[in-house]
Amino acid sequence: MSDDKNKTGSTPGVCSVCGAKLAEGVSRCEICGSAVKSAPTRGRRRQASPVTLSLPAALGILLLFTVLAVGLTYLAMRGLGVATPEVDEATPTLTPTETATSEPTPTSTQVYTPTPLPTIDHIVDAGDSLLAIAVRYDVSIQSILQLNPGLNSESILTVGQHLNLPQPTPTPSPEPTSTLPPAAATIAACNIVVYTVEANDTLGAIAANYNVSLRGIMEFNDMANETVFLGQILKIPLCERNPTPGPTPTPTPPPPYPAPDLLLPQDGSPFSLAQDTITVQWASVGELRENEFYRIHVVDITEGSGTRTIIDYVKDTKYILPTSFRPNDSIPHIMRWWVDVVRQTGVTTGGEPSYTSGGAASVERVFTWSGAAPEVTPTP
Repeated sequence: MSDDKNKTGSTPGVCSVCGAKLAEGVSRCEICGSAVKSAPTRGRRRQASPVTLSLPAALGILLLFTVLAVGLTYLAMRGLGVATPEVDEATPTLTPTETATSEPTPTSTQVYTPTPLPTIDHIVDAGDSLLAIAVRYDVSIQSILQLNPGLNSESILTVGQHLNLPQPTPTPSPEPTSTLPPAAATIAACNIVVYTVEANDTLGAIAANYNVSLRGIMEFNDMANETVFLGQILKIPLCERNPTPGPTPTPTPPPPYPAPDLLLPQDGSPFSLAQDTITVQWASVGELRENEFYRIHVVDITEGSGTRTIIDYVKDTKYILPTSFRPNDSIPHIMRWWVDVVRQTGVTTGGEPSYTSGGAASVERVFTWSGAAPEVTPTP
């Protein structure tokens, strides 16, 4: 019976590489693919049949064993307390590339050249002089002489003569000032106390508490009657306080007046010997109080004539220059004039009234006034 067993084949063996059990008659291990040597049989040697394994299956088996080996190694190292070395990723180093710098292109700087203004062609009229023409066009005599080389300061002008005159230099206008009307300015200058009506309050009691007239509180709060309500807000005008016995309290100064607007004569107007008097006029700044006046200034500023000045106080918006102020020589004199508002505040030790400014002064204007006609020497 043993001979029969030997003839049919040997019992399954074990792979000498991976230790896997082998089926009877296989020539390669199905697990690792290693060749298996057949065990010798008694009697005749049996020819082992070849076993083939596809390439994807072999690669899969190899990958599986690789994963198992890595996992077992990791677990073994964790169990022994060995830290797993971290692999630093290589940081790529950038090599700077030299960039060519372009040379700056020179830029030409443009110089602003002002364009000269065209001159004014003036035809000399009767009574014209260099001074009168300079005042009328608001230019200097020197600038006229520079544009007219044949002239000098003592040249005599003839009627019909052409003169080149420079353009007048524009005078910047003063910044406008915000001026309130007198009524609004009085309210703005008044100190106000805000009071909330409480229980059992009356308007008369509130007025007496602040020493303010009852009528003043009503007008300031636009009240039709004296009835007040709990929680009502009232504005108490302290500038409406009743006079207190004893020293007279200092009154609240009224607001300043705006600068008067000058009307006539126009700036640079010429006047000749035919005018015995000259009237200057200006616009009203409002109703003046009893102690307020317009102060008129007139100054003869002609060089070499000596300074003559008029300062007078009027309630009207015009003033007549007397004949006595007219020049006595034949040279046209330049008169500068302006107006402001003043308040009389008392009397000086000499008995003259003293004044303080009550507002801004007007702009200054000029006019020329020719005096006596030049004497003519008779020709023999």
